[in-house]
Amino acid sequence: MQRRQLLKSTTALSAASLLGAPAIAQGSRKITFLTWNLVHLEAQLKGWMKGFTATRPGVEIEWIDKKGPELPAYYQTQLAAGTPPDIIDIQGALGLEYAAQGALLDLTSRLAAEAAIKDRYEPAYLSNWVYEGANYMVPYYVSKTLLFWNKTRFKEAGLDKPPASFDAILAAADKIKSAEKTGLMTLNFDWLYWPFMRMNDVELLTPDLKKATFNTPKAAEVMTRMAEATKSGAINPISWTGRWVEPNEAFATGNVGMLHAHAPAYFWIKGKGPWINGDTLGAAQMPGNWATPNSHGLGVSKGSKNPDLAWDFVKYLTDAEVASDFARVASLLTGNKAVDKAQLSRIQKDDPLAFQVLSTQLEHTDRMCGNWRLGNDSRVKDGFWPEFQSAMLGRKDAKTALADAERRVSRELRRA
Repeated sequence: MQRRQLLKSTTALSAASLLGAPAIAQGSRKITFLTWNLVHLEAQLKGWMKGFTATRPGVEIEWIDKKGPELPAYYQTQLAAGTPPDIIDIQGALGLEYAAQGALLDLTSRLAAEAAIKDRYEPAYLSNWVYEGANYMVPYYVSKTLLFWNKTRFKEAGLDKPPASFDAILAAADKIKSAEKTGLMTLNFDWLYWPFMRMNDVELLTPDLKKATFNTPKAAEVMTRMAEATKSGAINPISWTGRWVEPNEAFATGNVGMLHAHAPAYFWIKGKGPWINGDTLGAAQMPGNWATPNSHGLGVSKGSKNPDLAWDFVKYLTDAEVASDFARVASLLTGNKAVDKAQLSRIQKDDPLAFQVLSTQLEHTDRMCGNWRLGNDSRVKDGFWPEFQSAMLGRKDAKTALADAERRVSRELRRA
Protein backbone atom coordinates (compact mmCIF):
# COMPACT_ATOMS: atom_id res chain seq x y z
CA MET A 1 0.00 0.00 0.00
CA GLN A 2 1.20 3.48 -0.81
CA ARG A 3 -0.13 5.27 2.24
CA ARG A 4 2.55 7.95 1.95
CA GLN A 5 0.93 9.41 -1.13
CA LEU A 6 -1.72 12.06 -0.90
CA LEU A 7 -4.52 10.69 -3.01
CA LYS A 8 -6.39 12.81 -5.48
CA SER A 9 -9.99 11.72 -5.02
CA THR A 10 -12.70 12.83 -7.38
CA THR A 11 -15.27 15.16 -5.84
CA ALA A 12 -17.71 15.35 -8.72
CA LEU A 13 -21.33 15.26 -7.61
CA SER A 14 -24.17 13.71 -9.56
CA ALA A 15 -26.48 15.99 -11.49
CA ALA A 16 -29.20 15.21 -8.98
CA SER A 17 -27.04 16.41 -6.10
CA LEU A 18 -26.08 19.59 -7.93
CA LEU A 19 -29.73 20.41 -8.46
CA GLY A 20 -30.56 19.63 -4.85
CA ALA A 21 -32.99 16.90 -5.90
CA PRO A 22 -34.08 14.30 -3.30
CA ALA A 23 -31.68 11.36 -3.17
CA ILE A 24 -34.34 8.69 -3.64
CA ALA A 25 -36.37 10.31 -6.41
CA GLN A 26 -33.97 9.86 -9.33
CA GLY A 27 -33.51 7.20 -11.99
CA SER A 28 -31.20 4.20 -11.86
CA ARG A 29 -28.24 4.80 -9.55
CA LYS A 30 -25.68 2.43 -8.12
CA ILE A 31 -23.52 2.51 -5.01
CA THR A 32 -20.84 0.06 -3.92
CA PHE A 33 -20.37 -1.22 -0.38
CA LEU A 34 -16.96 -2.57 0.63
CA THR A 35 -16.89 -4.75 3.77
CA TRP A 36 -14.09 -6.26 5.83
CA ASN A 37 -14.36 -10.07 5.98
CA LEU A 38 -18.13 -10.31 6.39
CA VAL A 39 -18.69 -12.98 3.75
CA HIS A 40 -20.12 -15.28 6.44
CA LEU A 41 -23.04 -12.85 6.72
CA GLU A 42 -23.85 -12.92 3.01
CA ALA A 43 -27.50 -13.85 3.45
CA GLN A 44 -28.11 -11.14 6.03
CA LEU A 45 -26.23 -8.45 4.11
CA LYS A 46 -28.14 -9.19 0.94
CA GLY A 47 -31.37 -9.03 2.91
CA TRP A 48 -30.50 -5.63 4.37
CA MET A 49 -29.49 -4.29 0.97
CA LYS A 50 -32.74 -5.55 -0.50
CA GLY A 51 -34.63 -3.77 2.24
CA PHE A 52 -32.85 -0.53 1.41
CA THR A 53 -33.42 -0.68 -2.35
CA ALA A 54 -37.06 -1.79 -1.98
CA THR A 55 -38.04 1.71 -0.84
CA ARG A 56 -35.72 3.49 -3.27
CA PRO A 57 -36.74 2.71 -6.86
CA GLY A 58 -33.87 2.64 -9.32
CA VAL A 59 -31.19 2.22 -6.66
CA GLU A 60 -28.70 -0.65 -6.89
CA ILE A 61 -26.05 -1.76 -4.40
CA GLU A 62 -22.96 -3.71 -5.36
CA TRP A 63 -21.47 -5.52 -2.37
CA ILE A 64 -17.74 -6.23 -2.31
CA ASP A 65 -16.11 -8.15 0.54
CA LYS A 66 -12.38 -8.46 1.12
CA LYS A 67 -10.35 -10.23 3.78
CA GLY A 68 -8.50 -8.03 6.25
CA PRO A 69 -5.06 -8.16 4.61
CA GLU A 70 -6.59 -7.59 1.16
CA LEU A 71 -9.03 -4.76 1.82
CA PRO A 72 -6.63 -1.82 2.36
CA ALA A 73 -4.65 -2.68 -0.77
CA TYR A 74 -7.87 -2.98 -2.78
CA TYR A 75 -9.18 0.34 -1.50
CA GLN A 76 -5.90 2.13 -2.26
CA THR A 77 -5.97 0.74 -5.79
CA GLN A 78 -9.53 1.91 -6.36
CA LEU A 79 -8.72 5.33 -4.95
CA ALA A 80 -5.76 5.70 -7.27
CA ALA A 81 -7.97 4.71 -10.20
CA GLY A 82 -10.62 7.26 -9.25
CA THR A 83 -13.23 4.54 -8.69
CA PRO A 84 -13.47 4.14 -4.90
CA PRO A 85 -16.32 2.17 -3.34
CA ASP A 86 -19.02 4.54 -2.14
CA ILE A 87 -19.14 3.13 1.39
CA ILE A 88 -16.26 1.47 3.21
CA ASP A 89 -16.16 -0.65 6.36
CA ILE A 90 -12.68 -0.20 7.83
CA GLN A 91 -10.93 -1.15 11.07
CA GLY A 92 -9.12 0.97 13.62
CA ALA A 93 -6.96 3.92 12.66
CA LEU A 94 -7.03 3.19 8.93
CA GLY A 95 -10.05 5.48 8.77
CA LEU A 96 -7.93 8.31 10.15
CA GLU A 97 -5.23 7.64 7.59
CA TYR A 98 -7.74 7.73 4.75
CA ALA A 99 -9.19 10.95 6.17
CA ALA A 100 -5.71 12.49 6.23
CA GLN A 101 -5.18 11.42 2.62
CA GLY A 102 -8.37 13.17 1.54
CA ALA A 103 -10.05 9.90 0.63
CA LEU A 104 -13.09 10.14 2.92
CA LEU A 105 -16.03 12.50 2.97
CA ASP A 106 -16.21 14.85 5.96
CA LEU A 107 -19.42 13.87 7.76
CA THR A 108 -19.34 16.68 10.33
CA SER A 109 -22.00 18.88 8.75
CA ARG A 110 -24.28 15.92 8.07
CA LEU A 111 -24.11 14.79 11.68
CA ALA A 112 -24.65 18.37 12.86
CA ALA A 113 -27.73 18.66 10.67
CA GLU A 114 -29.20 15.41 12.00
CA ALA A 115 -28.78 15.51 15.77
CA ALA A 116 -30.86 12.36 16.28
CA ILE A 117 -28.50 10.42 14.03
CA LYS A 118 -25.40 11.66 15.84
CA ASP A 119 -26.97 10.95 19.21
CA ARG A 120 -27.56 7.29 18.36
CA TYR A 121 -23.82 6.58 18.56
CA GLU A 122 -21.82 6.07 21.76
CA PRO A 123 -19.74 9.29 21.84
CA ALA A 124 -16.40 7.74 22.81
CA TYR A 125 -16.56 5.27 19.92
CA LEU A 126 -17.77 7.93 17.47
CA SER A 127 -14.83 10.13 18.43
CA ASN A 128 -12.33 7.45 17.42
CA TRP A 129 -12.64 8.69 13.84
CA VAL A 130 -12.41 12.41 14.50
CA TYR A 131 -9.45 13.83 12.60
CA GLU A 132 -8.46 17.47 13.02
CA GLY A 133 -11.86 18.24 14.52
CA ALA A 134 -13.96 16.60 11.80
CA ASN A 135 -16.00 13.37 11.83
CA TYR A 136 -15.11 10.98 9.03
CA MET A 137 -16.70 7.69 10.07
CA VAL A 138 -19.46 6.36 12.32
CA PRO A 139 -19.37 3.14 14.39
CA TYR A 140 -20.36 -0.07 12.64
CA TYR A 141 -19.28 -2.60 15.25
CA VAL A 142 -17.17 -1.81 18.27
CA SER A 143 -14.76 -3.45 20.69
CA LYS A 144 -11.95 -2.70 23.10
CA THR A 145 -9.52 -4.80 25.09
CA LEU A 146 -10.16 -6.55 28.38
CA LEU A 147 -8.50 -9.19 30.55
CA PHE A 148 -9.68 -12.79 30.27
CA TRP A 149 -8.55 -14.92 33.21
CA ASN A 150 -8.50 -18.67 33.52
CA LYS A 151 -10.08 -19.38 36.92
CA THR A 152 -8.70 -22.91 37.03
CA ARG A 153 -5.11 -21.76 36.52
CA PHE A 154 -5.65 -19.01 39.09
CA LYS A 155 -7.02 -21.44 41.68
CA GLU A 156 -4.02 -23.73 41.19
CA ALA A 157 -1.75 -20.75 41.87
CA GLY A 158 -3.67 -19.77 45.02
CA LEU A 159 -5.34 -16.77 43.36
CA ASP A 160 -9.05 -16.02 43.35
CA LYS A 161 -9.51 -12.72 41.51
CA PRO A 162 -8.10 -10.83 38.52
CA PRO A 163 -5.07 -8.59 39.17
CA ALA A 164 -5.71 -4.93 39.97
CA SER A 165 -2.28 -3.50 39.12
CA PHE A 166 0.65 -3.98 36.78
CA ASP A 167 2.68 -5.49 39.61
CA ALA A 168 -0.16 -7.89 40.37
CA ILE A 169 -0.37 -8.96 36.71
CA LEU A 170 3.29 -9.89 36.63
CA ALA A 171 3.12 -11.55 40.05
CA ALA A 172 0.11 -13.65 39.01
CA ALA A 173 1.76 -14.59 35.73
CA ASP A 174 4.87 -15.70 37.60
CA LYS A 175 2.85 -17.87 40.02
CA ILE A 176 0.91 -19.53 37.21
CA LYS A 177 3.88 -20.41 35.00
CA SER A 178 5.27 -23.94 34.99
CA ALA A 179 6.91 -26.27 32.50
CA GLU A 180 3.67 -26.54 30.50
CA LYS A 181 1.89 -23.35 31.48
CA THR A 182 2.41 -19.61 31.00
CA GLY A 183 0.83 -16.80 32.93
CA LEU A 184 -0.06 -14.09 30.41
CA MET A 185 -0.65 -13.48 26.73
CA THR A 186 -1.59 -10.34 24.85
CA LEU A 187 -2.58 -9.47 21.34
CA ASN A 188 -0.15 -6.94 19.91
CA PHE A 189 -1.41 -5.51 16.62
CA ASP A 190 -2.90 -2.02 16.32
CA TRP A 191 -1.44 -0.90 19.68
CA LEU A 192 -3.51 -3.51 21.55
CA TYR A 193 -0.69 -3.96 24.07
CA TRP A 194 -0.62 -0.25 24.96
CA PRO A 195 -2.69 -0.54 28.20
CA PHE A 196 0.39 -2.12 29.82
CA MET A 197 2.24 1.11 29.12
CA ARG A 198 -0.63 3.45 29.92
CA MET A 199 -1.34 1.89 33.32
CA ASN A 200 2.26 2.86 34.13
CA ASP A 201 1.69 6.47 33.02
CA VAL A 202 3.77 6.07 29.86
CA GLU A 203 2.51 8.38 27.12
CA LEU A 204 3.49 7.85 23.49
CA LEU A 205 3.21 11.47 22.36
CA THR A 206 2.58 14.98 23.60
CA PRO A 207 -1.10 16.06 23.63
CA ASP A 208 -0.65 17.86 20.30
CA LEU A 209 0.76 14.61 18.80
CA LYS A 210 3.87 16.45 17.63
CA LYS A 211 6.58 14.97 19.81
CA ALA A 212 7.52 11.55 21.22
CA THR A 213 7.40 11.34 25.02
CA PHE A 214 7.79 7.62 25.68
CA ASN A 215 11.56 7.40 26.15
CA THR A 216 11.56 7.65 29.94
CA PRO A 217 13.10 5.70 32.84
CA LYS A 218 9.62 4.42 33.73
CA ALA A 219 9.08 3.05 30.22
CA ALA A 220 12.46 1.35 30.36
CA GLU A 221 11.54 -0.20 33.70
CA VAL A 222 8.21 -1.48 32.43
CA MET A 223 9.71 -2.94 29.28
CA THR A 224 12.58 -4.52 31.16
CA ARG A 225 10.22 -6.24 33.59
CA MET A 226 8.00 -7.49 30.76
CA ALA A 227 11.04 -8.77 28.84
CA GLU A 228 12.28 -10.61 31.93
CA ALA A 229 8.81 -12.10 32.44
CA THR A 230 8.83 -13.24 28.81
CA LYS A 231 12.23 -14.85 29.22
CA SER A 232 11.10 -16.67 32.37
CA GLY A 233 7.92 -18.02 30.76
CA ALA A 234 5.56 -15.91 32.83
CA ILE A 235 4.57 -14.10 29.62
CA ASN A 236 4.12 -16.34 26.62
CA PRO A 237 6.49 -15.21 23.82
CA ILE A 238 3.71 -15.76 21.27
CA SER A 239 2.41 -12.46 22.64
CA TRP A 240 5.16 -10.75 20.63
CA THR A 241 5.31 -13.00 17.55
CA GLY A 242 1.68 -13.97 16.89
CA ARG A 243 -1.20 -11.83 15.70
CA TRP A 244 -4.70 -13.26 16.15
CA VAL A 245 -4.90 -17.01 15.63
CA GLU A 246 -1.70 -17.94 17.47
CA PRO A 247 -2.35 -16.16 20.81
CA ASN A 248 -6.02 -17.07 20.91
CA GLU A 249 -5.27 -20.67 20.01
CA ALA A 250 -2.67 -20.87 22.78
CA PHE A 251 -5.13 -19.49 25.35
CA ALA A 252 -7.85 -21.87 24.15
CA THR A 253 -5.68 -24.84 25.17
CA GLY A 254 -6.30 -23.90 28.80
CA ASN A 255 -2.60 -23.66 29.65
CA VAL A 256 -2.41 -19.86 29.90
CA GLY A 257 -3.56 -17.87 32.90
CA MET A 258 -4.55 -14.55 31.31
CA LEU A 259 -5.28 -13.20 27.86
CA HIS A 260 -5.36 -9.48 27.10
CA ALA A 261 -7.49 -9.14 23.97
CA HIS A 262 -10.60 -7.44 22.65
CA ALA A 263 -14.08 -8.90 23.03
CA PRO A 264 -14.28 -10.81 19.69
CA ALA A 265 -11.56 -13.11 21.05
CA TYR A 266 -14.14 -14.59 23.42
CA PHE A 267 -16.24 -16.07 20.64
CA TRP A 268 -13.10 -17.40 18.92
CA ILE A 269 -11.62 -19.08 22.01
CA LYS A 270 -15.00 -20.40 23.13
CA GLY A 271 -15.29 -22.33 19.89
CA LYS A 272 -11.80 -23.77 20.35
CA GLY A 273 -11.76 -24.37 24.11
CA PRO A 274 -14.28 -26.92 25.43
CA TRP A 275 -13.17 -26.03 28.96
CA ILE A 276 -14.61 -22.53 28.74
CA ASN A 277 -17.69 -21.74 30.80
CA GLY A 278 -18.73 -19.31 33.51
CA ASP A 279 -17.01 -21.38 36.19
CA THR A 280 -13.64 -21.53 34.43
CA LEU A 281 -13.30 -18.19 32.61
CA GLY A 282 -13.61 -14.65 33.91
CA ALA A 283 -13.64 -11.29 32.16
CA ALA A 284 -12.42 -8.08 33.78
CA GLN A 285 -11.16 -4.62 33.00
CA MET A 286 -7.41 -4.15 32.88
CA PRO A 287 -5.89 -2.29 35.85
CA GLY A 288 -6.82 1.36 35.72
CA ASN A 289 -9.66 0.41 33.32
CA TRP A 290 -7.31 1.09 30.41
CA ALA A 291 -8.24 -0.45 27.07
CA THR A 292 -7.35 -0.07 23.41
CA PRO A 293 -10.29 0.06 20.96
CA ASN A 294 -10.26 -1.96 17.77
CA SER A 295 -13.56 -1.03 16.19
CA HIS A 296 -14.94 -0.96 12.67
CA GLY A 297 -16.43 2.19 11.22
CA LEU A 298 -18.43 3.11 8.13
CA GLY A 299 -17.30 5.98 5.94
CA VAL A 300 -18.24 7.49 2.60
CA SER A 301 -15.55 7.91 -0.02
CA LYS A 302 -15.01 11.51 -1.05
CA GLY A 303 -14.99 10.29 -4.66
CA SER A 304 -18.50 8.86 -4.41
CA LYS A 305 -20.72 9.90 -7.33
CA ASN A 306 -23.75 9.57 -5.05
CA PRO A 307 -22.64 10.84 -1.62
CA ASP A 308 -26.17 11.62 -0.41
CA LEU A 309 -27.35 8.12 -1.28
CA ALA A 310 -24.24 6.60 0.29
CA TRP A 311 -24.84 8.54 3.52
CA ASP A 312 -28.46 7.41 3.43
CA PHE A 313 -27.24 3.81 3.32
CA VAL A 314 -24.83 4.37 6.21
CA LYS A 315 -27.69 5.70 8.32
CA TYR A 316 -29.82 2.72 7.31
CA LEU A 317 -27.15 0.20 8.30
CA THR A 318 -26.77 1.78 11.73
CA ASP A 319 -30.43 2.40 12.52
CA ALA A 320 -32.26 0.44 15.22
CA GLU A 321 -33.76 -2.25 13.00
CA VAL A 322 -30.76 -3.23 10.89
CA ALA A 323 -28.17 -2.70 13.63
CA SER A 324 -30.23 -4.86 16.01
CA ASP A 325 -30.34 -7.65 13.46
CA PHE A 326 -26.59 -7.29 12.85
CA ALA A 327 -25.84 -7.39 16.59
CA ARG A 328 -27.97 -10.49 17.06
CA VAL A 329 -26.64 -12.60 14.19
CA ALA A 330 -22.99 -11.59 14.67
CA SER A 331 -22.94 -11.52 18.50
CA LEU A 332 -21.41 -8.06 18.72
CA LEU A 333 -21.98 -4.51 19.84
CA THR A 334 -22.64 -1.80 17.30
CA GLY A 335 -21.92 1.54 18.95
CA ASN A 336 -25.64 2.36 18.65
CA LYS A 337 -26.51 3.03 22.30
CA ALA A 338 -30.10 1.78 22.24
CA VAL A 339 -29.27 -1.28 20.17
CA ASP A 340 -26.39 -2.29 22.43
CA LYS A 341 -28.49 -1.91 25.57
CA ALA A 342 -31.08 -4.28 24.11
CA GLN A 343 -28.36 -6.65 22.87
CA LEU A 344 -26.86 -6.95 26.33
CA SER A 345 -30.28 -7.58 27.83
CA ARG A 346 -30.82 -10.48 25.40
CA ILE A 347 -27.35 -11.94 25.93
CA GLN A 348 -27.61 -11.78 29.71
CA LYS A 349 -30.36 -14.40 29.55
CA ASP A 350 -28.81 -16.62 26.88
CA ASP A 351 -25.08 -16.48 27.67
CA PRO A 352 -24.13 -14.88 31.01
CA LEU A 353 -20.41 -15.21 30.29
CA ALA A 354 -20.76 -13.42 26.94
CA PHE A 355 -22.74 -10.76 28.79
CA GLN A 356 -19.86 -10.35 31.22
CA VAL A 357 -17.41 -10.01 28.34
CA LEU A 358 -19.47 -7.59 26.26
CA SER A 359 -20.44 -5.44 29.23
CA THR A 360 -16.79 -4.42 29.58
CA GLN A 361 -16.97 -2.89 26.13
CA LEU A 362 -19.40 -0.17 27.21
CA GLU A 363 -17.77 0.55 30.56
CA HIS A 364 -15.02 3.12 31.15
CA THR A 365 -14.98 4.24 27.54
CA ASP A 366 -13.26 7.41 28.73
CA ARG A 367 -10.18 5.29 29.50
CA MET A 368 -9.47 4.15 25.98
CA CYS A 369 -5.85 4.52 24.91
CA GLY A 370 -3.62 3.62 21.98
CA ASN A 371 -6.06 5.47 19.72
CA TRP A 372 -4.23 8.68 18.92
CA ARG A 373 -5.87 10.71 16.14
CA LEU A 374 -2.94 10.30 13.78
CA GLY A 375 -3.16 10.51 10.02
CA ASN A 376 0.07 8.49 9.86
CA ASP A 377 -0.74 5.95 12.57
CA SER A 378 0.66 2.95 10.71
CA ARG A 379 4.00 4.65 10.11
CA VAL A 380 4.30 5.74 13.74
CA LYS A 381 3.39 2.21 14.81
CA ASP A 382 5.96 0.78 12.42
CA GLY A 383 8.53 3.03 14.06
CA PHE A 384 7.70 1.93 17.60
CA TRP A 385 6.54 -1.68 17.46
CA PRO A 386 9.66 -3.41 16.02
CA GLU A 387 11.81 -1.86 18.73
CA PHE A 388 9.34 -2.76 21.47
CA GLN A 389 9.17 -6.31 20.08
CA SER A 390 12.97 -6.56 20.04
CA ALA A 391 13.06 -5.62 23.71
CA MET A 392 10.36 -8.13 24.62
CA LEU A 393 12.23 -10.93 22.86
CA GLY A 394 15.57 -10.01 24.41
CA ARG A 395 17.18 -8.81 21.20
CA LYS A 396 17.83 -5.35 22.64
CA ASP A 397 17.83 -3.93 26.12
CA ALA A 398 14.92 -1.61 26.88
CA LYS A 399 16.94 1.62 26.93
CA THR A 400 18.45 0.94 23.50
CA ALA A 401 15.10 -0.10 22.06
CA LEU A 402 13.42 3.04 23.38
CA ALA A 403 16.14 5.30 22.00
CA ASP A 404 15.92 3.62 18.60
CA ALA A 405 12.13 3.83 18.66
CA GLU A 406 12.26 7.51 19.57
CA ARG A 407 14.47 8.26 16.56
CA ARG A 408 12.18 6.34 14.22
CA VAL A 409 8.94 7.80 15.57
CA SER A 410 10.34 11.34 15.64
CA ARG A 411 11.31 11.01 12.00
CA GLU A 412 7.76 10.02 11.08
CA LEU A 413 6.32 12.90 13.11
CA ARG A 414 8.55 15.36 11.26
CA ARG A 415 7.33 13.98 7.94
CA ALA A 416 3.67 14.42 8.85
